[in-house]
Amino acid sequence: MLKKQTVWLLTMLSLMIVLSVYYMSSPNGEDLAFINNDGLEDQTATTELGEEDTSLEEGNTDEAMEDTTEGEEPLEGEVTSSTATDEIFTTIRMELQDERSMEKERLEEIFASSTTTSDEKEEAYEKIKQIDTVSTQEDILEQTLKSEKGYQDVLVQSTGEDVLVTVKADELSKTEANNIVKMVSDKFGQVKVEVKFQPVS
Repeated sequence: MLKKQTVWLLTMLSLMIVLSVYYMSSPNGEDLAFINNDGLEDQTATTELGEEDTSLEEGNTDEAMEDTTEGEEPLEGEVTSSTATDEIFTTIRMELQDERSMEKERLEEIFASSTTTSDEKEEAYEKIKQIDTVSTQEDILEQTLKSEKGYQDVLVQSTGEDVLVTVKADELSKTEANNIVKMVSDKFGQVKVEVKFQPVS
């Protein structure tokens, strides 16, 4: 009698192990794990025990996924447009910074060289200061236009004789453009000023 009970107990244990392995390795088991990660542990607790779960119907789940997808599409479009504009401004700034850094390195080599004359050293030093001054003026003007005029972003590019100002805005009136030209003239002196705008969306 004792042996029969032992055999029966071992058989049941073996069956439980086989069933456990089956449920863990089955596709349904993967789906349950995914649902739990989404924070629906209470609703799927009975399903993990092998009972039918009626709280999540297939149709309702599909509708919820469709609603989520439809709600996210416009947001993704807005982010893409805004990001694209930001990348343009960032790329131009980096290219301008790299160009000026290379020019400063060239001038610093001239200034540090033992074969250059004192006049050449002085000229190189003045050009280095001028590059730093222009970069500072551009940054100040960009920050001023963003804070005082409320533009989302502003890019100021000075080539010495010309200054190009690009503002991130849906539209730009003639009055706003004239105000920007005046602010540039106050900062850079008598230079040729060009004002453009980049649409936000």
